[in-house]
Order: sequence, then structure tokens, then C-alpha cells
Amino acid sequence: MTILAYDLGASSGRAMLGRLNEGKIEVEELHRFSNDPVQVGDRLHWDILRLLHELKQGLLKAKHRGIKLDSIAIDSWAVDFGFIGSNGELLGNPYHYRDHHTDGVMEQVIEKLSASHIFGRTGIQFLPFNTINQLAALKQADSPLLRDAKHFLMIPDLLRYFLTGEMFNEFSNATTTQLYNPLKGGWDEELIRAIGISPDLFGQVAGPGERVGQLRSAVCEELNIESVPVYAVAEHDTGSAVAAVPALERSFAYLSCGTWSLMGTEIEEPVINELAQQLNFTNEGGAYGTYRLLKNIMGLWILQECRRSWERGGISYTFPELVKLADEAKPFAAFIDPDDPLFLHPGDMPARISEYSVRTGQTAPEDAGAIVRCILESLALKYRYVLELTEQLSGQTFNGLHMVGGGIQNTLLCKWTANAIGKPVWAGPVEGSAIGNMVVQWIASGELADIWEARKVIRESFPVDAYEPEQYEEWDHAYRSFIDKTGIA
Repeated sequence: MTILAYDLGASSGRAMLGRLNEGKIEVEELHRFSNDPVQVGDRLHWDILRLLHELKQGLLKAKHRGIKLDSIAIDSWAVDFGFIGSNGELLGNPYHYRDHHTDGVMEQVIEKLSASHIFGRTGIQFLPFNTINQLAALKQADSPLLRDAKHFLMIPDLLRYFLTGEMFNEFSNATTTQLYNPLKGGWDEELIRAIGISPDLFGQVAGPGERVGQLRSAVCEELNIESVPVYAVAEHDTGSAVAAVPALERSFAYLSCGTWSLMGTEIEEPVINELAQQLNFTNEGGAYGTYRLLKNIMGLWILQECRRSWERGGISYTFPELVKLADEAKPFAAFIDPDDPLFLHPGDMPARISEYSVRTGQTAPEDAGAIVRCILESLALKYRYVLELTEQLSGQTFNGLHMVGGGIQNTLLCKWTANAIGKPVWAGPVEGSAIGNMVVQWIASGELADIWEARKVIRESFPVDAYEPEQYEEWDHAYRSFIDKTGIA
């Protein structure tokens, strides 16, 4: 079988071919493209039609190479969505989760409904851009989108609809909205009504592995291709990344590392209790009825935004150049909490790091190397903090940490993470989300028996780099300073 996995991240997307050959997975990048948000006036949008165009380019490239596809699936980031009107057409351009229209809304929603009520019904971490807050913001603004909307579709749902004409809300992404009740196993109509939205917008929830349509005739005629089955997978890209963790033990900790860092463990039932709410952990759906007990960490977004700021100032660095500068900079000179609200929105990130340093009584890093070192060390130390909380909340002790995703190409971050947590880091595979997308397609078609056979095949198909902890005493001392300076504890 040859299958196609579309993996859309917050900064780029890719169409990846997957083949199973004598028990080994072969992955080939067919098409890669940027995913650039578009500022229109005061609003920040996703360029959703450009993304659809790029999906079609992937199909065309497969055709031009004479590749017959057996199935297709899509995964992407979470929380964002679009609306379909009564005529079946898209209403407006989906907002980007970093848009300012949700500023202050989460606090209003919590004041109205209470944090314990929301968490008790959803088990989802409180983040200002959660779907519940985006919808509440649209309601407060009396958005015409809500007046005309007939269907709510998240980003992969929306792109699937464009390709197939079928509307489904996929399980793993639905759980991220803070409007899905895992205890009931469906949309929480009480919460939806409480923010002034009609539950009628929310459709049938499809689980990973379900066939949810095939390429519609209009797409096939446009591209002159044959129709192909389309499957739902764990369409939140982190859900797909966790499906691809090459763990040999049922109890494991993972870090999906990219624009966002998502750290946690896989569990069979959501952990919805007072401690989970207090620690602001989340219970997001995964493949085959599992849940991901995890915490969102801002991730390499801060570094990416620094690089964009320097480029706007006329100085261009490659990421390897920045990593080299960081390695040569003075260690443990300044720390940031990557999850401080100061770092959420686009902007002059080096200036914000300086502002944070002054606010917390530290000397601000001045040059690029010092700034990047501050970011990477702070991320590694935040990973230790969250890993310890994950062990506390789950009642498990982990022997090490599995890191997957594009961020593991930053070997310095992997090395420093091992040093910070004082445990081995196993890094690989890089294309975790795309591979997780693929294995669910193969399980659905009967080529693989289940997720554990898939993980075994992944382990045998891709290299895993092991990083052993070093200089633990120095990193342990730095961790105490990090906790003190950031005040996160």
C-alpha cells in the first residue's frame, strides 16, 4: 500500500508518502510548503484556501509520478475552526489562535461558568485561545459568522470537507475545544449553550481509523485523478505524534517538540480531579480511545519569532547558526518562563525577553547567542518541571523521555533536556505526526494489527538517538535558580 499523510503544522505543512515494505515503514516527502498567517486589519487569519491548494499540489505530484494512492488522511494543529453556511460554502477566513480577539475572554468565561465546572465537564487545560473562548469572543462581538453558520468544522475537518464533501468532527481535535465531555462521550451541550452558541452547529464525532469519505468528483475532475478513500486519524497533530512514539513499555513519557512543546503520558481514562485542574493539565483525546494527559509549553515558537525579528532588522540567521551561537554563549545567565503571556502573540520577541528579564530582576541577554541560549535552557528546565508534575499526577515514574517531532533536529535542546531532567532522552522519529497519521491508516486498512504493533514497526524502521544526562549537579543548581527567577512554582 502507498498512502498519503498530510501533516500541517503552525508554520509549515507537508505531504508525506508512506509505504510498508517487508515490515518496515518507508517515508518520503512528496511536497512541503509554508503555512503563513495573514494579517488583515486588526485580525490574524489562517490562509485556509492556500492550504487547500497545497493539498491539491500533493495529489498532483503523486499523479505526475504515476503513484497510485490507497488512502489519504490529514492532521493539523488544534482549537481553530471555520463555519459552513447553509449553501455549503465557507464563511470567512478562520481566525488564528494567536489573534487578539480572545484577549480577556477566558477570564470572563471562567467568571460566568467557574473553572471547576468547565474542567469537571471537559478535563481540558485553560488556555486563552481554546475554542470555547474563541466562540465566546465571536458571540460577544455579535459576529455575523455565527448568525449565518450551520456547521462548525475544525481545520482538518474543514480541509476534509473541501476534499470529500462530507462533514465530520474528529475525536482528538474535538476534545481540545473545551466543549467536548469525555465522561459523556460527546459534545457538551450545556457548556455550548452557556456561551450562547447553538449545539446544532456541532456534528457527528468520528474516531481515528474511521473512513470518512473519498475524494469528491469535483476534485477528481479538476486534477484528473481517480478517487481515493479518506480516513480520520488522530487529527490533532500531537495525537498523531503520540501514536508514533516508539515506546516499548505501556508507561512512557513523551515530548512532541516543535512550534509548541507538548509533554505528558498516554492513559486509558481522563484524569479529571482537583489536582489536575490546579496544575492546569489537559486530557486530550488520542488514537483508539486513549487520552493524552499533558501540558502545553510554548516551545520553539519563541526562537522562531526571534529569528523573524532579526530578519526584519536585516540580520538573517539559519537555525544551525543560532544553535552554534547558543552553544558558545555563557550558561545559565538568564531564564524565562516560556509560558508567560508576554510570549504568546507575534512581535519583537528579543525585546520581550529583555522586558521579562528586567521584570524578574535579571540581566537581560544582549546578543543573539545569549538570547537563544536563554530560550533553549529555559525550555529544557521547563520540561523538567512539567515532567515531574506529570509523574505526580499520573502516579508513574518514568525511566526517560521520548522526544518526537521536528524540534529534535535541534540536538543541543535534546542534550540539554537530558541534562535538565537527569534521565535519558530518546529522540525520534522527526516526522512523528506524519508517521502517526500513516500507522492509523494502515491499522484501519488491516495492514497493522493495532497501535502497539505499529509502535514496534516504527521502532524498527527509524533511528532513535539516545542522549544520556551529563553535568547533572550544575543543571540541578540551575533548575533551582530557574524556579526562583520565574516564580512558576
